[in-house]
Amino acid sequence: MIAGLERWVMSTSHKDIGSLYLLFGLSFGLVGSALSAVIRLELNTQRHSIMDGHAYNVIVTRHRLIMIFFFVMPMLIGRFGNWLLPFYMGCPDMAWPRLNNFSFWMLFPSVMCLLHGLFQGGIRSRWTMYPPLSHKEGGQMDAMIFSLHLAGLSSIFGAINFMTTITIMGPKGFSIYNAYLYVVCMLVTVFMLLTTLPVLAAAITMLLFDRHFNTAFFNITGGGDPILFQHLFWFFGHPEVYVLILPGFRMLSHVIAFSARLEKPFGYYGMFWSVFCIRFIRFLVWAHHMFSVGMDTDSKAYFSAATVVIGVPTRVKVFGWCAHLNSASIELTSEVVWAVLFIWLFTLGGVTRVVLSSASIDLLLHDTYYVVAHFHYVLSMGAVASLIMGTYYFFPIFTRVSFSTYYAWVYWIRFFVGVNLTFYPMHILRMRRFPRRYCSYSYRMTNISRVVSFGALASIFFTFVGLHGLNPAFNNLLVHCKYVLPGDASQFFGFQSKSHTFLEPPLLRPVVGRPYRLG
Repeated sequence: MIAGLERWVMSTSHKDIGSLYLLFGLSFGLVGSALSAVIRLELNTQRHSIMDGHAYNVIVTRHRLIMIFFFVMPMLIGRFGNWLLPFYMGCPDMAWPRLNNFSFWMLFPSVMCLLHGLFQGGIRSRWTMYPPLSHKEGGQMDAMIFSLHLAGLSSIFGAINFMTTITIMGPKGFSIYNAYLYVVCMLVTVFMLLTTLPVLAAAITMLLFDRHFNTAFFNITGGGDPILFQHLFWFFGHPEVYVLILPGFRMLSHVIAFSARLEKPFGYYGMFWSVFCIRFIRFLVWAHHMFSVGMDTDSKAYFSAATVVIGVPTRVKVFGWCAHLNSASIELTSEVVWAVLFIWLFTLGGVTRVVLSSASIDLLLHDTYYVVAHFHYVLSMGAVASLIMGTYYFFPIFTRVSFSTYYAWVYWIRFFVGVNLTFYPMHILRMRRFPRRYCSYSYRMTNISRVVSFGALASIFFTFVGLHGLNPAFNNLLVHCKYVLPGDASQFFGFQSKSHTFLEPPLLRPVVGRPYRLG
């Protein structure tokens, strides 16, 4: 028992650490989903039913922080990144395995500090922590700031590890221009983490100094500017959206190209440069979250135009994915239908983003359920659908058994119905002028709110159906991969992975008219 505990606590194997990220992310994903169920139960009636306004704000704050920092990021970056990046790079492990282990275990004190605030009265200033409201919070706000510092350090250490692995651990002849799109998207993702998390750290440190050391960075009576905090926060917050969705892009490109039996994705260099365009343009659009603060007309015009421009690289990728679906006769496997669902949901969220890019329209839609529907279509359904797609596709490699195809289809159908029942009616709630952050409402909004609550609870229920379908008792495939030399080809043929990968570097094979590629 002690030896088994030592293996998991002190492991430096990228596969063990990826599995730890899986257990951590899944656990707190269920916690965040439970908090969303509590929110919908409260909104199922017109007046306060199970909590007051303060408790409602606390639950919403915890839901957002847990789902972003302790579910989506650990699952899409920590889990899949640790498991798959050495496969794609052809290296035995990450560049710094002990740092990899340390970055994971930093998440536990981080989440404990966050939960401490929940049990000590809670924080009602939402995950954005805007001053001056955050100045009036108690000691729970300090615990939340410390939690975000620890989570940020964990992400920075992991990003340094990923970037170093990509830049120096590739085989001879490796270049970013002949890398897999998975590696390209990972490089851009960790670059955005490294360049934006220090900005968030600076903002919340300045907030901490304002609270305890009599500074006035955001205190207008001392010459500060509370709008400065919003600029700093959204300079981190908008790239964070791409940090959460780019891992889905990289897995989708691989899954859909593999299903179409292509050596590399359709329009490889177009998708390559679209990802790199996002890397730079995302620095330029943060203030479209702030149209309602009273900025001047020229700034509104610039950020509106920049928001439309950043949609162009994303549409290039969507076009490339749709071209795969028309380039070959693709079997509708479980991962393919989840890929199609991801494309559809993400595109719908992108269409609502175009609406919100107009400053004049955003003034009408800001702080309404239209915005809630928009970012849930992109993240709650887009990122989560890509996560489930990757889980189904790589499940035999991770566990040596396959999943139940029947339960996978049942889960896909119920997920599609449930999430659209949850978030699509929120656009209608905006037409009825239902503001977000309110836990009571008038009688004429009751029916739509109850439909939304029913969809949310149904989605959470069928999440457990999907997890049940991953039970090895329902497997229809059992593969033992013992002798694969010189490297580990399980990644590319769907076999079980060995305990360690690429004990010697793989060979690069020349293809006439093409650059050197792994294989």
